[in-house]
Amino acid sequence: MASPLSETARPSAVPAVSASPRTAAAAALAVRGDIVAAERMAAGYGHRRRAALLRAMADPARRFLSFDGRDGGRAAEVFGDLAAAGHLAVLVPGGDTHLDKYGLLRGSALRLSQTLGGRSAVVAWLGYRTPNTVSLASLTTGRADEAAPALRAFVREVSELNPAARITVVCHSYGSVVCARAAPGLDVAAIVLIGSPGVTAGDAAALRTPATVWAGRGSRDWIAGVPHTRLRLSYVTVGFGTDPVAAGFGARAFVAGDGGHSDYFKAGSPSLTNIARIVSGQPPAEARSGH
Repeated sequence: MASPLSETARPSAVPAVSASPRTAAAAALAVRGDIVAAERMAAGYGHRRRAALLRAMADPARRFLSFDGRDGGRAAEVFGDLAAAGHLAVLVPGGDTHLDKYGLLRGSALRLSQTLGGRSAVVAWLGYRTPNTVSLASLTTGRADEAAPALRAFVREVSELNPAARITVVCHSYGSVVCARAAPGLDVAAIVLIGSPGVTAGDAAALRTPATVWAGRGSRDWIAGVPHTRLRLSYVTVGFGTDPVAAGFGARAFVAGDGGHSDYFKAGSPSLTNIARIVSGQPPAEARSGH
């Protein structure tokens, strides 16, 4: 179990998912024990807000595949029946996502799960050290390069738990950079890029993936104003290159409505509806080749 208070300690190893539903349940029970221990530690240090958040996470009705309280926090929470799901979405969040803001990621996963319904499951994957939105780290691939092996391993382990599931990764903002860096060797049916600043590839073919690549952006998303270039400075490359929703990129663009950067999973929105359709293996409404 890791301390919920340290911002400098390294995170634990790649989250492990058991190879059978029975051992997965046992793992979930062990993870809950870790969360309870972290909650007690936070309360002991007088961190009431963090303790309350961890207490809610330890609710027996919730199901976590992994948890680590260090370095901003890591967690993987399941919505739906993972073992029986025919369709599975893994949500990969962008910058400024950590335990203290975990509710935003959880809400997105919950609304997608509710929209999917039926034999589907969603995993909220806070599995990497996300950058602060206003920081040099958010302009470079460093955090994404760290995260890519963990995402590949997580998807592989989930697939071993349910080999029949059709898996889609849904990648928001900086999370789209993570998915792009992980794409070669990422065994999924589809990659959905939303609110992306770019994916360090000139076109979809350069991602070197057999997965279908989808891209969407709300008309009021400020990310549209970010320069889609890559600039080599003396010691680092900043920027992420071609806009994935541009026709020349070659992704399948879908209607994402008029929402802003944080509105892709808003209940009843065109973006949420279309993301759910893609996860379910259906074509989104008004799918386009780009815009």
